[in-house]
Amino acid sequence: MRYLVKARVKSEKARDLVRAITNGTLGKGSIAGEEYLHDMEQARVNDQGVATWVETCFCDPPLAEERPYWQEYFQLLSVKDAHSRRTCRHENGTEAWACCDCDCTKRLEERLAVQDEPFLESLRVRQRASS
Repeated sequence: MRYLVKARVKSEKARDLVRAITNGTLGKGSIAGEEYLHDMEQARVNDQGVATWVETCFCDPPLAEERPYWQEYFQLLSVKDAHSRRTCRHENGTEAWACCDCDCTKRLEERLAVQDEPFLESLRVRQRASS
């Protein structure tokens, strides 16, 4: 299933998050592997500091595996279905693990890509400014 995640970086963890992303250690030890880094590369941030990204997850409840990794750096504000579960081939049983290569959220991700600012760029600029 694909989820629309909204979160705010914990101010005291911003520097650690930049370091984990730069070093490639964000999510280290998780079954989700490099998905965390991909999510951060795709994430957008608005002028209130809310980051938004689409995340693929097969856990029940949503983000059960990922939540501890995200909560280390973020206050999770919302995790919602990014599209209808009825049409999700993984969820409706027509194709196991379909979300890995599915384009069901392509339009949503295209809209997000032109909204607000790139999250990583914004995070790095803020960190340089506060140093």
